[in-house]
Amino acid sequence: MSSNQGTEVLMPQLAESLVQATIGKWLKRPGETFDAYEPICEVITDKVVAELPATEAGIMQEIVAHEGETVAVGTVICRVQSQAAASVPSSAAGASEQNQGHSADASVNQTGQDMRNRYSPAVQRLAQEHGIDLQRVAGSGLGGRITRKDVMAAIEAGGETVVTPSSAAAAGNAPASSSGIEIAGGASAAPQPSAVQHASGHVRNTGLHLTETPRIPSIEIEGRTQAGNGETFIDVTPIRHTIATRMRQSVSEIPHAWTTIEVDVTNLVQLRNKIKDEFKRKEGINLTYLAFVLKAIVNAIKDYPIMNSVWAVDKIIVKRDINLSLAVGTEDSVLTPVIKKADQKNIAGLAREIDELARKTREGTLSPNDMQGGTFTVNNTGSFGSILSYPIINYPQAAILTFESIVKKPVVINDMIAVRSMANMCLSLDHRILDGVICGRFLQRVKENLESFSLDTKVY
Repeated sequence: MSSNQGTEVLMPQLAESLVQATIGKWLKRPGETFDAYEPICEVITDKVVAELPATEAGIMQEIVAHEGETVAVGTVICRVQSQAAASVPSSAAGASEQNQGHSADASVNQTGQDMRNRYSPAVQRLAQEHGIDLQRVAGSGLGGRITRKDVMAAIEAGGETVVTPSSAAAAGNAPASSSGIEIAGGASAAPQPSAVQHASGHVRNTGLHLTETPRIPSIEIEGRTQAGNGETFIDVTPIRHTIATRMRQSVSEIPHAWTTIEVDVTNLVQLRNKIKDEFKRKEGINLTYLAFVLKAIVNAIKDYPIMNSVWAVDKIIVKRDINLSLAVGTEDSVLTPVIKKADQKNIAGLAREIDELARKTREGTLSPNDMQGGTFTVNNTGSFGSILSYPIINYPQAAILTFESIVKKPVVINDMIAVRSMANMCLSLDHRILDGVICGRFLQRVKENLESFSLDTKVY
């Protein structure tokens, strides 16, 4: 909607069921220009943190909805001036800009450092994922604020980040990296199993079977400390509130039961080791075990469609499409992006979907559509070295299945002991819909599918 005060930007309906959302952070401030489709603010829903892009290039005029404010869909959140309107000069405007130029520059310089140190969640996740030091990145946003575009430029430069004058001075007095294992390009060297150095400085000699060193969370605890007892209060975000609500609803409404099965994945390990390098060269992504696991689960659901259902009080609704929800953890939440129509994809297609959704989750670029429509949830708890876990069902689905860590064990085969690669799979089920017999047979089919992979299995 346009007016003489500029164009009004309304809170969009990011999802069909969305009626309101919260302004997370403004990425553009009054007087700052932006390009078409460039994010101007972050919007927090009960599912994701989404960036709201500009529909055309222009200038931010006025911010109506402030950070942390929850507004209804269709409500004005800011006013902007299009680039075409801003390009028409007027003598009055020119004189006003000339008179206000010095004061505006002074204001920017005064708040520049504050703006520079304010990072959006997407920027933080992207920088952490690629090992980029944000203190050494030149910000192109208001007051030197670092945008996603700045981080992407640093990544494309191979980690050769641009040092700003202020950050250079700070870097000169800063201590060396605490990890002690940084390599060129901003990435971290893979830890040697025999000696892994923690941020605290001591060397760890345990956890030899972990694929990587457990990361130390970098969550900033924002809140206030109560005098006298040292307690810290943290505001509950909309996403965390949704997680709490859904978990409480799942546990209180769904009668949970669970069962575990052990799977011999020796042939799968050999298959993946044989083709993973070629797949990486061809597709540009890693071929993980999870892609094979999803394929085995999808084929089992085809044989036991009742696993793909929800409880509807007086009826059970069996879903036609198999949409797999993936439990993807970040440092401050667990999200479940969805692979739509997973039964129509081969192993390579599932691997691409896994990589895409995991990347979008880490970068904070998931859309509400990425989170909707899941019918069965899979959680790869083995990535943390877990060997047995009891998952909570992703309400209102009927079941959730975890794939645990692959561990070499001595196994008796034909009265002989052999070393095999074994993994546990744990299924939590809604006992209103599912019973032990059907779930036991379902797990047997998943086990059979996983153990049937061979060196001749095709991923395309």
